[in-house]
Amino acid sequence: MAGHAPRPFASRMHVVLVVLMLVSFALIAQQRVKVLYQVGFLVLIASTFAQIVFGNIAPTAGFAKSMRQLGLGLAIIAAVFGLGAVLTPVLVNLGR
Repeated sequence: MAGHAPRPFASRMHVVLVVLMLVSFALIAQQRVKVLYQVGFLVLIASTFAQIVFGNIAPTAGFAKSMRQLGLGLAIIAAVFGLGAVLTPVLVNLGR
């Protein structure tokens, strides 16, 4: 199509991530090949974390801005999980 601008990167990633999640569900649902199940599970985890971040990025964002925000978002997710791992034993011991 002449004159049709390509979709921004973040907008395309939203679609790609939804498709990846659907494919990972199909891989998890199959019961024949364990390796496909394992791959599906890992793809689901990765695409879910990426979707959490990309759900908060404007669909009009370009590649560079999307990658900066993805890095920041994944760092925040890692910090929350890390803080949870560090604080859980402390909080459990407080209850004793």
